[in-house]
Amino acid sequence: MTTTHKNYINGEWVDSHTGQVFPSTNPANTSEVLGYFQKSDGLDARSAIEAAAQAFPDWAKKSAPVRGEFLFTLIRLLEEQKEELAAIITSEVGKTLREARGEVLKTIASMKQLTGEATRLTGQTVPSFDERVLGYTVREPIGVFAIIAPWNFPLGIGLWKIVPAILAGNTVVFKPASNTSLISVKLTELLIESGVPKGVVNLVTGPGSVIGDELSNHPLIKGISFTGSSEVGLALGKAVGARGGKIQAEMGGKNPAIILADADIDLAIDCIVTSGFFDNGQRCTGTSRVLVVPEVAEEVKRKLVERARSLKVGNGFDPESHNGPVVDEHQLNLYLHYVQKGIEEGGVLECGGQRLTDGDLANGYFVAPTVFTGITQEMTIAKEEIFAPVIAVIDVESFDHAMEIANQVEFGLSSTIFTNDLQKAFQFVKGIQSGVTHVNMPSTHFESQFPFGGKKISGLGPREQGESALDFYVETKTVYIRP
Repeated sequence: MTTTHKNYINGEWVDSHTGQVFPSTNPANTSEVLGYFQKSDGLDARSAIEAAAQAFPDWAKKSAPVRGEFLFTLIRLLEEQKEELAAIITSEVGKTLREARGEVLKTIASMKQLTGEATRLTGQTVPSFDERVLGYTVREPIGVFAIIAPWNFPLGIGLWKIVPAILAGNTVVFKPASNTSLISVKLTELLIESGVPKGVVNLVTGPGSVIGDELSNHPLIKGISFTGSSEVGLALGKAVGARGGKIQAEMGGKNPAIILADADIDLAIDCIVTSGFFDNGQRCTGTSRVLVVPEVAEEVKRKLVERARSLKVGNGFDPESHNGPVVDEHQLNLYLHYVQKGIEEGGVLECGGQRLTDGDLANGYFVAPTVFTGITQEMTIAKEEIFAPVIAVIDVESFDHAMEIANQVEFGLSSTIFTNDLQKAFQFVKGIQSGVTHVNMPSTHFESQFPFGGKKISGLGPREQGESALDFYVETKTVYIRP
């Protein structure tokens, strides 16, 4: 019997006021329902907000190191249950078990990084012009934050938003993506088992438009941390900012990889396959544009197409699968839409570009890794985020031309270059308009001890992770004392 899961509000698992539920299904087999979840409305969100507001004063009074004690238990639980967590992610998102295990391990690394932040919630002592005055700053919690997490890394991103928020002394309302509600319920259970007090973390599942409207407009929500599309993130930022709230948004990307004539081509292809094709390209930092100079263009195209054709697409639990299905029908239709746009606008479809329906694949949302050549910067698939395994190869005349094209998009999240010319590498690092960049590495590479975020419409507000992890969730108070 399929389980019906509830919201978690003020320390209790409760039904939605609507009395309605929705299913989460397996994208590899759409007839398999993984669970039913509360189809919440604004009233449910309001209840969660009020519970978080009630819990805030007592939680904020605790010292930061005491607040952080739960993290050590959380890390242990994550390590003990990593195989179960990976299996849930594969069942719900569709990514391969290899990729799901990678998400769990990255999440554990991020939580380990955060264990020290509770004891580093420091201010500054600054000398005054008056020798009788002691001047210093403290960083204080703010109140209730809304956490809106995406479906592509539901465990990792959910926790690396929630944990810094509550370490800083705030309380949260957690709104996960609807199609990853099961792993989000499990995430909440882990926080409860770790010892997080009632009301500090509250979970509400349901439609983003309805719940998001309440979260963005309710005066008790002091800020929203969001990961998702630029369209939604910018709209949230406008709504929250209009009433004086805070916004932290990690949004879309159209990430370039530049390949120069002196590059290790095999290394470049390996990295582009990893970042652009694996996980079905459903990573905000994934490579979706390959900018290649004439000297190596034909070799790059040939090898990239060969690798794309060699990738096995199948159930994520099959150890031979390189990719599972895309997450849902909406994502499948986006893939098909952009493939059609690429063909209509004159791109050359070298491989892929279709839904895969042979055998058991007919029951899921499986798509073929896709390579387009003959792409120019004016074409839709060179400018818009697709979030699927589609790579557009763009011929450029030179390094300078590649830099010009790389920066001619609205996005600025991640980037990479492949070259053995140190001077060109540093010119790239200095001139590329992205918040994260790489040299001779996949554009998806990240480590949790470094700040993460984008420029232009790829990011709003302070960076996530690293030393910046708590910055969004605190306010600075300046203190002057004259005995």
